[in-house]
This record gives sequence, structure tokens and C-alpha cells, in this order.
Amino acid sequence: MTLLPLLWFLLLSLMACTDSRPEKKQEETIYEVLKAHGLPMGLLPKGVKEFDIDESGRFQVYLDQACNAKFENELHYDRNVSGTLSYGQIGALSGISAQELFLWFPVKGIRVDIPSSGLIYFDVGVVFKQFSLSLFETPPDCVAVRTLEQSNAQEAEAVSKSKYGKLRYRLDHESFGRNAV
Repeated sequence: MTLLPLLWFLLLSLMACTDSRPEKKQEETIYEVLKAHGLPMGLLPKGVKEFDIDESGRFQVYLDQACNAKFENELHYDRNVSGTLSYGQIGALSGISAQELFLWFPVKGIRVDIPSSGLIYFDVGVVFKQFSLSLFETPPDCVAVRTLEQSNAQEAEAVSKSKYGKLRYRLDHESFGRNAV
């Protein structure tokens, strides 16, 4: 009977010492995930620190701020980019826009043609824009852009300061004339 509590103690101690969870593999970057799916790493800009991807390939990438990158054309990246990865393509894409002439078009999908062709296609709604795959070999530098809210806030502040300054000037001069008489 005294042996039974001792066996329970040893069994519980042994279970506490061993970790039954599988060893977690080293975290992958979004660039490595793109490459594993047959896509170039340069589809997303430098500096992506956080991303989520599920088993169906649905992903979300988080950037510090909205930014633009220059290739043959300019690409705009929102703060959040999402889509569905499958081998050689990204579907249901949101958060990336491509500039053509002076217009911006949302990129709805990206697919790599036969890798030996060296071509990649961007679905911008009405057409597929064709680019050289070599343009996207490395993640591009991305230049921060002001959002509409930031622009509006700065303009409102500038207008309020200038109106305040004119009003203050007028009040000072009006009261100066009254005090001098």
C-alpha cells in the first residue's frame, strides 16, 4: 500500500518533466512563405514584421504605415494587405494598387506565368498587367505616404492657424486705434 502513493508521485513527476508538445519550428517570414508558394519575395515591401496565414492560404500582412514602391510602375500598399495564397498566385487580393498613367487601379490578384517565361501578371480588374518577374526578386524599399485623414488634419490645422492669425492681427490693430484716440 505504501508503494502505490510513491508510484503515483513518480508518474506525476515524470509527466511534469516531459513536454508532449511538438517542438515549434523556427518562425517563417512572409517572404519565405511567398517563395515556398512559387512567388517572388519582392511582391511585398521591406519591413513586414507581422503576418497571419491559415491552412487554407488566407493571409493578412501588417505594415507600419501605408507606402509606395517603384517598379516599372508605382505600387501603393495599404497598412493591411490580404489575400489567398496558392501555388504561383495570390487571389482575392486587397490592399495593393497599381498606378497606370495618372490613375490608380486596385490589384485583385497576382499570378506567375510558367516560371521559365519570366513573366508575372497583375489583375487590375479590366486587364492583366504584365511585368518581368525579375523586377520582384527582392523586397522593395517603400516610401511612406500621407493618408487622406492625415492630410485633412494638417490642412485644417493650417487654416485654423492662418484664420486665427488674421483675426488676432485685426483685433490688435482695431484696439490699438481705439486706445490711441
